[in-house]
Amino acid sequence: MDLAHGGQFRSMELFERPSDDSNHAVRGDVRSVAAASYPRGGIIRFDVSTGVCAMDFDQLVTFMEVAKQGSFSRAGQKVFRSQPAVSAQIRQLEQEYSEKLFDRVGKAVRLTPAGEVLFEYAGRLLNLRSESLRAVVDQREIPRGTLAIGANEATCLYVLPDIFARYHQQYPNVQISVYRNFSHKILQKIDDGAIDLGIVTLPVTAPSLEVIPIFRDRLMVMVSTQHPLAKRASVRISEVAEHPLIFPKTGYTRQVLDKLFRPYRSRLQISLELASVGMIKRFVAANLGASLISASYALEEVRAGEAKLVAVQGVELWRELGLVYRRDRSLPRSAKAFIETTVAGQAAQRTRAMAKQT
Repeated sequence: MDLAHGGQFRSMELFERPSDDSNHAVRGDVRSVAAASYPRGGIIRFDVSTGVCAMDFDQLVTFMEVAKQGSFSRAGQKVFRSQPAVSAQIRQLEQEYSEKLFDRVGKAVRLTPAGEVLFEYAGRLLNLRSESLRAVVDQREIPRGTLAIGANEATCLYVLPDIFARYHQQYPNVQISVYRNFSHKILQKIDDGAIDLGIVTLPVTAPSLEVIPIFRDRLMVMVSTQHPLAKRASVRISEVAEHPLIFPKTGYTRQVLDKLFRPYRSRLQISLELASVGMIKRFVAANLGASLISASYALEEVRAGEAKLVAVQGVELWRELGLVYRRDRSLPRSAKAFIETTVAGQAAQRTRAMAKQT
């Protein structure tokens, strides 16, 4: 029995999922239900007053996948179900909401206006379910479960490996899931509750977010060892503007470059615009142009004798990263442990750096 709105009871029957994929007689007032419509390894609820199977999370997962794939068959491959089973789950949702959720457009399907509304709520429901599962697991003393973190490509390649190594050494039972994208996309995922933590370029001014600075690196001009500026200890931006340049297509560094070189735009020679730091470094080392880059990202090429880093005169250029999370959400124990490990590790690095200077 379920207590519905208004204090009224409505009769609900629980049916166990059959062990195979054939039709199967079940207990209750309704004598048979297609096994394809059952959630895997669980139970479904059947409203005997309406003859409609009540919505479950499994159906929402399938619904979200159909919407993303634009196809019942491709969605079935993603959720490991046959196309008839996927269709049955969508029909059940449409009966539950008394609305058509998808329109067919040729061989593809797309969301109806009602489907678009459900898509937003379904994502929030599934995120809340994941959060509740983690919260229950989090009652244990030792962090475990899954930690979802967002970061951009450069951070994943040059900052996170050392941090993850320290964290995994202390908490081997935590599985880390990384969402890789630009900072503004990561902030959206945090706001939606899809990830626990983000590592993004600062500053971040959203009042709903807690921000913990963890990494600071000087931006320097990177050139090949054959470049005319390679022998210089420092250069002015006006001098750099006289040479071919390699720019990132988007991101924080691109914004800095556009601002720095704006006075010289009329004579600027942008030889390449590339999508990743790794590509930029390779082409700089091949002497196809100079670029601006976080110094620590190019240490490998400098040590190998493939490139030089040259300071910029007259301006302080820094790239700063911070851990961010929602203030109004309780972090899982695994996320709290990650913050503590990261902050402690960065503090130790700063102490070692100061000791070397003295």
